[in-house]
Amino acid sequence: MVRVRFAPSPTGNLHIGGGRTALFNWLFSQSQKGKFILRIEDTDSQRSKKEFVDEILYSLKWLGFNWDEIYYQSERFDVYRNYADKLLKAGLAYIEKSPVGREAIIYKVPAQKIKVNDLIRGAIEFDSSLIKDQVLIKSDGTPTYNFACVVDDAQMNITHIIRGDDHISNTPKQVLLYEALGFNLPFFAHLPLIMGVDGGRLSKRTGATAISDYRKMGYLSEALLNYLLLLSWSPGDNRELITINEAVNLFDIKNINKTSATFDLKKLDWINNQYLKTADPEKLADELIPLLEAKNYINKDNFDRPYLLTLVKLFQARLPRLNDFVEWADFFFLDQPVMDEAAVKKYLAEDLSKELGLFVQRLDTLADFNIINIEASFRELTVQLGIEAKKLIHPVRVVLTGKTIGPGLFEVIYYLGKERSKKRLLKWVRN
Repeated sequence: MVRVRFAPSPTGNLHIGGGRTALFNWLFSQSQKGKFILRIEDTDSQRSKKEFVDEILYSLKWLGFNWDEIYYQSERFDVYRNYADKLLKAGLAYIEKSPVGREAIIYKVPAQKIKVNDLIRGAIEFDSSLIKDQVLIKSDGTPTYNFACVVDDAQMNITHIIRGDDHISNTPKQVLLYEALGFNLPFFAHLPLIMGVDGGRLSKRTGATAISDYRKMGYLSEALLNYLLLLSWSPGDNRELITINEAVNLFDIKNINKTSATFDLKKLDWINNQYLKTADPEKLADELIPLLEAKNYINKDNFDRPYLLTLVKLFQARLPRLNDFVEWADFFFLDQPVMDEAAVKKYLAEDLSKELGLFVQRLDTLADFNIINIEASFRELTVQLGIEAKKLIHPVRVVLTGKTIGPGLFEVIYYLGKERSKKRLLKWVRN
């Protein structure tokens, strides 16, 4: 049975690179009807933090990666020591004392050629004569990364190791330890690097942000998964939108690209928008409620949920990120809109008291206040005034919303309601 593992170190949050590695491990296990193992590599007691463990677990669950087994390396120190002692007894390792008398166990690296058939990159050759002797157990008693990794992967029956290509240099060291301990070699597959749009390594500016932060910014987990899939793999037929369940059926690890991937936030925004368009408004509303409450726009225990759902439906096809709703729709929740100074200067520099006053009168006389009648009344007014509709549409939008873009003007007027619309318009009518 295929068994893969994702092995994060809780010295920081789960970032995009780690999220993609987890995705391809999980995806491969699902496509092969295998097992997905989670191993927390928390041997560094100084830098490993519980809050990072919690964030990693939270992010993996949010992405939908349910693990079959979970292990913590900090609970396995005796296991590593036992295997190190075996290498000592076999004469394959030696003890080195520190200046203060502590002992470290060092593996004697033999000089040989090592060949690995990487499932993504093909054959890779190494010369171990260029590798110095490897520490197995440090003088403080903790195992080194490569040693603990090999022992755990063998003990946990890991069949395929799928990880970033920054680990390629670790591979020959690990192969030597597999052989020294008499373990069967797993298959290796190294994913290409993820680069920023500027061609450099990912930074916070170019996308190296925690997975949990992407949720806070308003990305849907389905959209982020879809985008991570495209960073090194394609479903074919120039498709860019694919569900994770579809990907399970199409995935072949040998089809992962060898070249580095580029992380582009604009592309992620586009994909997120595609998912937002078809998302369940009820679920989106649930995500928005705490954000709106934080702005004092609503009281979660006493607010008009049907009205909020209406507004979500009004905006969701336009949003690149769900959180943009809070800013874009703020004028629906405020007594008066926050005015964009540039918009005021551009569209309200001219005195439009007459035009706005006449429109208020028309709204006031509408017996049936609906979108169709609002638009008809507005267009009749522009004909009466002998002006193009756009001459009045933009100023009215700015007066009502404080912005130059948004949903259709007549929908805005309808959902603001007659009285609120009149009140805002009259504020710009000079006596």
